[in-house]
Amino acid sequence: MNHFNYIDSFGFLAALLTTIAFLPQLYKTWKTKSAEDVSLIMLILFIIGLICWIIYGSKIDSTPIIIANVVTFIFNFSILILKITYTERKE
Repeated sequence: MNHFNYIDSFGFLAALLTTIAFLPQLYKTWKTKSAEDVSLIMLILFIIGLICWIIYGSKIDSTPIIIANVVTFIFNFSILILKITYTERKE
């Protein structure tokens, strides 16, 4: 891995901001037990994109990209599971 430099701090800041952006949606979905307003196709496409970012980050050995996208993947996969679970319960 390359040595940490000041450019990485921008990567970590971007990672932090884009990752925590999904926490309100995850909390709202869990709290209201509803994910009707969340698009299933958007979640699936986004998760596939995150997997691509994780692979890319691994190939270029970028810690900020890997960490941000793994955590964001966990948040979005959780929203996907909640959406599927709450949709099944409603039917």
